[in-house]
Amino acid sequence: MSEVETPARTWRSRFRLIHLAPLLALIALSAWIFASPIGSSPDDDFHLTSTWCANGLRTDLCESGPTDAERVVAPVLLHASCYAYQPEISAACQDEYLALNPEPSVVTDRGSFENNYPPVYYFVMNTFASHDLQVSALVMRFVNVLLFLGIVTALYLLLPVSRRGSLLWGWIITMVPLGMFLVASNNPSSWAIIGVGSSWLAVVGYFETSGRRRIALGAIAAVGVVMAAGARGDAALYSVIGMAVACILTLRRERAWLLQAILPVALSIVAIAFYFSSRQATVAISGLNNDAATDVPLDSFGRVAYNLLNMPSLWSGIFGSWGLGWLDVTLPAVVYLGGLAAFVAIAFAGIRERSWRKTGIIAGLTLVLWLLPAYVLFRGNNVVGENVQPRYLLPLIIIVAGVAVFTLVGRGLALGGVQQFFIVIALGMAQSVALHLNLRRYITGINEQGWNLDAGTTWWWAGLPISPMGVWLLGSAAFTVLLFVLVRQLGRRHELSQ
Repeated sequence: MSEVETPARTWRSRFRLIHLAPLLALIALSAWIFASPIGSSPDDDFHLTSTWCANGLRTDLCESGPTDAERVVAPVLLHASCYAYQPEISAACQDEYLALNPEPSVVTDRGSFENNYPPVYYFVMNTFASHDLQVSALVMRFVNVLLFLGIVTALYLLLPVSRRGSLLWGWIITMVPLGMFLVASNNPSSWAIIGVGSSWLAVVGYFETSGRRRIALGAIAAVGVVMAAGARGDAALYSVIGMAVACILTLRRERAWLLQAILPVALSIVAIAFYFSSRQATVAISGLNNDAATDVPLDSFGRVAYNLLNMPSLWSGIFGSWGLGWLDVTLPAVVYLGGLAAFVAIAFAGIRERSWRKTGIIAGLTLVLWLLPAYVLFRGNNVVGENVQPRYLLPLIIIVAGVAVFTLVGRGLALGGVQQFFIVIALGMAQSVALHLNLRRYITGINEQGWNLDAGTTWWWAGLPISPMGVWLLGSAAFTVLLFVLVRQLGRRHELSQ
């Protein structure tokens, strides 16, 4: 006699470990939200001021300044990053500024007041701005994380099963540690990463599905492009590249394909419009910060050669060879070697399946990653290590990772048990070490040592019911379990060929 099917039994039969992935990712990214004080991402004094001043009607937060290029803001917006470039001091230095009157009282020109950046990111985040800087900034960080998780989860459910490898591997092997730090920050690079990294694959799915799924994927692509192009000028260009990549991968000599291609063409036009609406478009002409030109005694040829030969150091920076935050959170070799090894292992395993489209795209993207920053550095009279940072290139590297494991014949990327173990351990350890050192830098400054983050704490979030060690342990455990779940799922060939 067969057993009676109960709701509990039905739920257990349908439950898969993969269903826990969004929750595990939320816990891991939440640890990064609390691992840094307000003002900890690069140029946060600029970005926070731009956010608080993005809506001219909210004069309680930001008032007009003496000139069009100036505004009057609360002092804490300018001084929250008081610890920047001083890794030996903790974030406790910002307490005196948090205690000041939150009303606008200080004139500044540090902000996107003359269309320096596209306006969408700042305007949306301004919705959550208030006189309580810490609460507002934390809410904004959670909004960014939830947007990331919502878009990735929606893509996982809507994309053809064979595309889940590109989606998940693309994020897994590029997010530690810089991507996790930035997605959970107040920096517009968060939206650049989310938008560029998701929109190209949404367009691939748009071409390969039909009906409501196609409509939903097209909508996600549009949201991704607006997020990216509305946050950073370079991300607008990367969005156009992403649209081109999606079109090449799905190209068919059919009238139906040409009609469907109207969407990525239209999104590319939108992205280009955003790009030229901001002053970041001038970077292509003059480079970054000519007034901060290098003191390295090189002629033009020497500078070009130096930059081309050292360009890979910018790429490795996303894995931790460069510092986090204001580049003053130095990470040990185990972090970037672990992340880089995982990237190389998965990317080369994916490249084994070759096609002219895939090979051509990877070669083209590699050239862009090599020549574009070299050109910007040359125009600014700079060398690698000045002005151009790894975070500017991370969105493109995410596309490279996704294309590397992209399959045109419906097979998944099969991994053996030892390979899966290596990926989980390498990335899990890299993330855990990076999270610990990031916490240490702000809690006590790097002069203090020791594994116990709760000892000698000089800065921590007021009212947060969990200690620094608790944040580290939860974040490390959640991310390692997340890796186990995702790698185990993706390592099963049949999972991606159903």
